[in-house]
Amino acid sequence: MMSATTIRLSAIVLFFSLFHATIVRGETASAEADSSQIEQLQAKPLYEFTEAEVDAYLQYLSATEPDLRKRIVHLARKNLGQPYEIYLLGEMPFEHYDPQPLYCLTKSDCLVFSEHTYAMALGNDWRSFMAWLQRIRYRDGKIGVVTRNHYTEADWNPSNRWLVEDITEELAGERAVNFQQRIDRAKFFKKRYQLDVALPVEDHRDVFLRAEDIDLAKPHLQDGDFVNIVRGTVGKQSKPNATFGGSAWVGHVGLVVHGADGTVNLIHSTKPAVREEPIDTYIQRSLDQAAKAADETKPRLLGFKFLRLTENPLANLQEIDGPDAPRVTLP
Repeated sequence: MMSATTIRLSAIVLFFSLFHATIVRGETASAEADSSQIEQLQAKPLYEFTEAEVDAYLQYLSATEPDLRKRIVHLARKNLGQPYEIYLLGEMPFEHYDPQPLYCLTKSDCLVFSEHTYAMALGNDWRSFMAWLQRIRYRDGKIGVVTRNHYTEADWNPSNRWLVEDITEELAGERAVNFQQRIDRAKFFKKRYQLDVALPVEDHRDVFLRAEDIDLAKPHLQDGDFVNIVRGTVGKQSKPNATFGGSAWVGHVGLVVHGADGTVNLIHSTKPAVREEPIDTYIQRSLDQAAKAADETKPRLLGFKFLRLTENPLANLQEIDGPDAPRVTLP
């Protein structure tokens, strides 16, 4: 009789093998994609790729571009124009609580876009992309609605310290703004998924850089860095915390890229589609929208958290997962 561990490992192997078998359409995957196919894919937006084309293109890109940051920028820009849609992903076919699939190539929201870009840049084919994606998206790579990194600042950032490192306080210095959140995960799971999960309430403490202080950060940002956009309410009806005079949270994310002239740009998925724009333009548009808003308690841009892409994510993760990183576990 097989042990539980053997069954679990066999299931994981079967899971990724089935994905791979689907994308190759019954053909043997070649080590190097046909040059004419790559030429066609270079002219095609990433969000129009089939799974088989993603497999071929990642093989090509990993073989021709050794710099992780450059792969991130390349893939992010290749997805410009990808249509926006929120709440895209779930755990089907492994769980029924959130019946969305594990991945989506054709559309994205802000976090899906960032996760897919990082995972594709780290991978070298379809199977490795899928493994990286699940390791990034779930705490310790354990697929499930409860282990999904739901809260960016309190779940995603700590779970992915091997990939990105918070440098907000270093950049902001004395201008850093403290904020705190009371996170009730048990209430969240009950309300959204009708799940009874015994989890303690967390008083999460964090910092952000005010939008008006962005010039403190811009000279130090690098391609591929992860941007957390802090939003909040500052009106009389907001619930103030001890350190910031309102309610604040990470409400949007994106990636840092530099324009040809050195401008610090933000690539992010937002209505109606993925766009690249100077971070100054994003700030000004957000401030203009806030100024026009009649309701001062409506959430608005407050500032940013910045997380530096680490130099060697795989080596960092191997210290956690062991030599077979990324480690992924099915429900």
